[in-house]
Amino acid sequence: MTQTITVEGMSCEHCEQTVEEALENVDGVTAATADRETDSATIEGTAEPAALVNAVSEAGYDAAA
Repeated sequence: MTQTITVEGMSCEHCEQTVEEALENVDGVTAATADRETDSATIEGTAEPAALVNAVSEAGYDAAA
């Protein structure tokens, strides 16, 4: 299953990597790609949207499902 969430506050490639790593550590995520140009992240897997938003928030970025 593919999900997309909004992620605000990414300004560089390092920010994208930080968000991707945070998402990939969520149970049920098989892959994650963050894109600062579109303020979004695309996630593959079965994780709950709330868990994804929480992981990004804990990494220091604003997120919404």
